[in-house]
Amino acid sequence: MEIVAVVTALVLAEYLYFVYQVGRARQRCALPAPHVTGNAEFERYYRVQQNTLEQLVVFLPALWMAAWFADVHTAAVAGVAFALGRAMYYRAYVANPSRRGPGFALTLAANAVLLLSGLAGALARLLGL
Repeated sequence: MEIVAVVTALVLAEYLYFVYQVGRARQRCALPAPHVTGNAEFERYYRVQQNTLEQLVVFLPALWMAAWFADVHTAAVAGVAFALGRAMYYRAYVANPSRRGPGFALTLAANAVLLLSGLAGALARLLGL
């Protein structure tokens, strides 16, 4: 389970990096808090952070369910895929939001693998299989 804890920490560090980039964009774009609209550059950074937060709601419990009930190594690999997908999403969305698709798709695929493997593993244990 240690590898899953490391992956969790890396993903959370990636999220904190996105939070930091939002703060930098807010300063660079001179957009005072609490405003979150009015500057397209800032809005792109902000949307990356918000979308990542939305994905973490699924990712974190699914990662740990998959590691506990299915396979820790598969969970770790899917967790790394999630982090890579988020990095791809970040780079693409900040540069040109219309190119965010591949990063989002990798994120979605990783979350699906984690959720389905965690659910299948839990059901198998519940049913004594």
